[in-house]
Amino acid sequence: MRSTFKYLGWFLLLFALYIGLILLHGTLTDFQPEEEISLEAVHEPSQEALTDSILSFTIWNVGYGGLGAESNFFYDSGNLLLSNGKMIRPTRELVEKNVEGMRTVARSVQSDFFLLQEVDRASRRSYYLDEFEAFGAELDGYGSWFAANYQAPRVPLPLLEPWRAYGKVHSGLATYSRVRPTGQTRIQLPGAFPWPTRIFQLDRCAAVLRFPHQNGRELVLINVHNSAYDKTGELKQQQMTYLRELFLREYEAGHYVIVGGDWNQCPPYFDFDRFMPGRTQGYTQSNIEPDFLPDDWKWAYDPTLPSNRKVRDVYQKGTTFETLIDFFLVSPNVRVRQVKTINQEFQFSDHQPVWMEVELL
Repeated sequence: MRSTFKYLGWFLLLFALYIGLILLHGTLTDFQPEEEISLEAVHEPSQEALTDSILSFTIWNVGYGGLGAESNFFYDSGNLLLSNGKMIRPTRELVEKNVEGMRTVARSVQSDFFLLQEVDRASRRSYYLDEFEAFGAELDGYGSWFAANYQAPRVPLPLLEPWRAYGKVHSGLATYSRVRPTGQTRIQLPGAFPWPTRIFQLDRCAAVLRFPHQNGRELVLINVHNSAYDKTGELKQQQMTYLRELFLREYEAGHYVIVGGDWNQCPPYFDFDRFMPGRTQGYTQSNIEPDFLPDDWKWAYDPTLPSNRKVRDVYQKGTTFETLIDFFLVSPNVRVRQVKTINQEFQFSDHQPVWMEVELL
C-alpha cells in the first residue's frame, strides 16, 4: 500500500511538472502583437486605383483546411483533457482535399476582393502547407496581405495526450485584391481570455486596407474574425464596441466602408436556429444588437442558406446544426446589389463562402 502511494505521488509530481513546463513555455512564447502593424504585400496587384463603382467581394472562413465534412473536432465538445475519439488533427489527405476546394473557389468565383479567415501558413494541423500561397496562386494579378492572429510554437491540447498534441500553429486573415491599397494595417482587437487560456488562444484582429477611388474618395475594406468560445460574450462586446467606433470614424471621414468575415454571431434579428427550428442540440449563438449602428448601415447576407455548421460530429445534412455567422456590413454610401452563399454543403470547411456585389454611390 505504501509503495502504491509512493508511485501515485511520483506520478502527480511529474504531472504537475509537465503542466508547469507547458504554462511556462506558453507564457514565454506568447504572441503579443503591437496594437497596429503595417502589412507588407506578399504579391503586388496589377491595378493602381479603383475605376469601377460596381465591385464584388467574397468572404470565407476556410477552417485551416482541416474542418471539412468528414471532420469532427475535440475542442467543440469542450474537453481539453482527452480527445475521446474526436479529431485533433485531420489526415494529410483530408487537408489536401480541402485546400484543393479552396483553390477551386479561387479559380471559379469572379470577385474583385477575397477576405479569408483561418488561413494556415506553417501549422502542424495542416501539415505545414502554405494555404495563403496556395489560394493566391490561383489569382493572377491580385495583391495579397496576411495578418497573423494565431501564433504558437506548441498548443499542448488535449493535455492528457501529449503525443497527439495540436502542435505549432501559424494562421491568420488573408486578403486578396485586384487593386493596390494606399494603406494596409493589422489592428489588434481588445479583450483576451484570462491566463492561462489566452496563451493558447487566437489574438483577434482586423485587417484594414484602404483603396483610392478615382472620384477622390477611399474604400476602406475590413476583414474581421471575432472571438469564439466566448461563453459570457464579454470579449465580443469589447471587440464590437471598438469596431463600431472604427466604422463610424471612417464613414464620417467620407469613405466607403465595407466589412466582411466570420463574426461568430448572427446579424441583428436573425434567428440563430432558422435552418433547424428548435433542434439546437445545445448550441446557441448571440445576435449583434439592432442598435449597434444607425439604421442606414446595411447587413448583407443570404438568408436562404447557412454559412456555418458545428463540428462536434462529422457533417450529416439535416442532422448537424447549421446557422449563419458569416456576412457583410456596408456603410450608407454603398448599395448592395446582390449577395449569395455559395453552397458547398460544407465539403471543404465548416463555413461556406459568401459572395456580394455592391455599387459605390
